[in-house]
Amino acid sequence: MLEALNPERIYFVPLRQAVHRDQPLVSADIRAAMLRAAIADNPRFVVDDCELTRSGPSYTVDTLRHFRQQHPDTQLLLLLGADAFAGFLQWHEPDAILSLAHLVVMQRPAQPAYSAAIETLLATHQVQTASELETALAGKILLLPVTQLAISASALRTRYAAGLDGRYLVPTAVDKIIQQLHLYQSQSC
Repeated sequence: MLEALNPERIYFVPLRQAVHRDQPLVSADIRAAMLRAAIADNPRFVVDDCELTRSGPSYTVDTLRHFRQQHPDTQLLLLLGADAFAGFLQWHEPDAILSLAHLVVMQRPAQPAYSAAIETLLATHQVQTASELETALAGKILLLPVTQLAISASALRTRYAAGLDGRYLVPTAVDKIIQQLHLYQSQSC
């Protein structure tokens, strides 16, 4: 994303309360600490804890409103995976999300087909190049192929729960936190 879009910064926002999936197994404070450890060596990566300090469910639209208030004249790009985008129209206030930010959808090499409703959304909002995003502060959708590693969070949690090594699959600093705090082991799940 840094190479393809050249943003000034990429903000990572750990959620407080999941809406569309089970709640995280590890506390928000520890997840934020792991995130800070993972990105510490890149000055263009920033952790923003706005969702952790807000009560209630973590809705993307509220987070984007926070960023829009902080940066009223700045183009906002919401980076999301293709699997998340497939369910985008079921999110809380999807139209408001598009009015606040552009969507940059990270495409996998073997991408499944989207629903007719998503295809209709793409027909009205999709652009073909990153430079086309620069014509507005929000409202466009860019599908962007990215290099993906076949490492899933659930598979990592399963490895740690089974007592298997997670080194080389997560940043060393994150593995150290997981090992020190015995995270994702059966008694902590």
